[in-house]
Amino acid sequence: MEGNQSWIAEFILVGFQLSEEMELLLFVIFSLLYTFNLLANGMILGLICLDPRLHTPMYYFLSHLAIIDMSYASSNLPNLLANLVKHKKTISFVLCIMQMFFNLNFSSIECLILVVMSYDRYVAICHPLQYTVIMNWRVCTVLAIASWACTLSMAIVQVSLFLRLPFCGPQKVNHFFCEIQSVLKVTCGETWINDIFLFAESVFILVGPLSLMLVSYVHILWAILKIQSKEGRKKAFSTCSSHLCVVGFYFGIAMMVYLVPESSQRDEQKKILFLFYTLFNPLLNPLVYSLRNAQVKAAFHRVFQKERTM
Repeated sequence: MEGNQSWIAEFILVGFQLSEEMELLLFVIFSLLYTFNLLANGMILGLICLDPRLHTPMYYFLSHLAIIDMSYASSNLPNLLANLVKHKKTISFVLCIMQMFFNLNFSSIECLILVVMSYDRYVAICHPLQYTVIMNWRVCTVLAIASWACTLSMAIVQVSLFLRLPFCGPQKVNHFFCEIQSVLKVTCGETWINDIFLFAESVFILVGPLSLMLVSYVHILWAILKIQSKEGRKKAFSTCSSHLCVVGFYFGIAMMVYLVPESSQRDEQKKILFLFYTLFNPLLNPLVYSLRNAQVKAAFHRVFQKERTM
């Protein structure tokens, strides 16, 4: 491609420099992980829909988390798997823009849903008598819709700012999918507006919510320590530790990617972090909330027994 162009046909995703045999091996491994992700999150979603005892605010937001995890992986992995098996690394411009939009939206909405879940736990432990009044279904619906609307708006703004930029030269993106920071590096125009908006969004989505969650869990910890019953403390700690495990994994990776200053050595590290997040974060939620949650395990047994008796 010669000269400046404001519109291009496709990008080349550099990804990882691997042999064809290694690409085929990774295709098999990534396919299994992707399939397990869909099955595990689908099982959680199905249990929540089928078992009336799980029709509570906590599991309502967990169902959103399952949808987000399946959607996030589905926006990135199919193209990666296709490139691995075909030994090619191209992606069309339109598909790249769609991938960028969905990546921004689903990664941001997961953060806000985790914040809402921490607020739900705060109300349940610190204000148990008012829980059903505060966390009624109208409030839960408003919180969910507001979270989705907020992240959709931010993703639209980011993609709109990106589309105004011209392109020139070889369109080689040093990533395995169209991550916005990597794609911005192959543009020819001034990207300082994009960088400012991206950093502001990162602070709004990561630092603000993390601060709110830390405050919530300080109050939760204080309330748990006041519980007289040993069984009550154990149950409260079990519920909160599951959520904290997911929060720590998500925010740790996200802050390393978006808030640490750029450098040439970090490009390869970021690709590994993104790959780890894309493959394993969607698996973490169903594993944590099923293996460590007695209610989910009981719901699975009830649904299984019901199917056997039919």
